[in-house]
Amino acid sequence: MDINLKSPVWGKCFLITSIGIWILISFSPILNTAKKTGAELDIEEIGSELAIAQENSLLPISDPSGPEPQVARKITMIITAYSSTPWQTDDDPNITASGKWVREGIIANNLLPFGTKVRMPEIYGNKVFVVEDRMHQRKGYYHIDIWFPSYQEAINFGAKRTNVEILEG
Repeated sequence: MDINLKSPVWGKCFLITSIGIWILISFSPILNTAKKTGAELDIEEIGSELAIAQENSLLPISDPSGPEPQVARKITMIITAYSSTPWQTDDDPNITASGKWVREGIIANNLLPFGTKVRMPEIYGNKVFVVEDRMHQRKGYYHIDIWFPSYQEAINFGAKRTNVEILEG
């Protein structure tokens, strides 16, 4: 049996199938949500406890009315700043030692494990920072480097000595 793909019957079948697939995709809420970009996707559409990070990751968000994070301990440390300039970093200047992309709230430290959350209340109030990077070993353990998007911002920050709150969990 010969099949002639140029026959009007095959053209109609292809057209009807294409329209059916388009309707299915257009009106399916699950596929419709998946088509949207991170900028368009609403947190309510994903769930009240998830947020999009870097347009490709879902992260849990804390309930603003939830309990205040508990302080596990306080340490006095030297705080400096760095940026994503190649001479201040190893390998790729936009990737941290933990493999994450640099972003606001990232800090480098050699004492605390990756993912540790800290606050510097004397400088930043209740803002929480996350250890995702390491520093040169000569900096020791009691030194934190805060990531800034530009070299000039890092220079303007300077160096400070302050109490650091290491948070539980």
